[in-house]
Amino acid sequence: MISNTIDQEIKKAMLAKNDAQLRGLRAIKAALLLAKTEKGASEEITEETELKILQKLIKQRRESADIYKSQNRVDLYQVEEEEIEVINQFLPKQLDRAEVEAIIADVVKQSGATSVKDMGKVMGMANKALAGKADGKLIAEIVKEKLG
Repeated sequence: MISNTIDQEIKKAMLAKNDAQLRGLRAIKAALLLAKTEKGASEEITEETELKILQKLIKQRRESADIYKSQNRVDLYQVEEEEIEVINQFLPKQLDRAEVEAIIADVVKQSGATSVKDMGKVMGMANKALAGKADGKLIAEIVKEKLG
């Protein structure tokens, strides 16, 4: 479980006085604690839920980084990029486009989808098969190509 590792990594980052690492780790810890204390949440969160939380954190930081870059705020852009790097350490290796296309082709075959009308069914299966291994935008883009 990621939450167990985070506390140890925070201690290491504090001892090493690594501010970038510490910021990213604290963001992860805060998000996981928030998920644990949400209304209706069970006592323990699953590893799959942890991966979704980490992906959400990366997505938020990428969006912020893009805004900062467009406004020529290199200082703030750099902070976001450093945090993305830290959070990525706890995600499984991301698949490249060719690997994602191959998996989605299999999913389309299994589902029997023939047109864009079947996109919802295919997206559900593809997201399950690629959980934590590929970006949602990339998955949606490839599914559209395959069904379109």
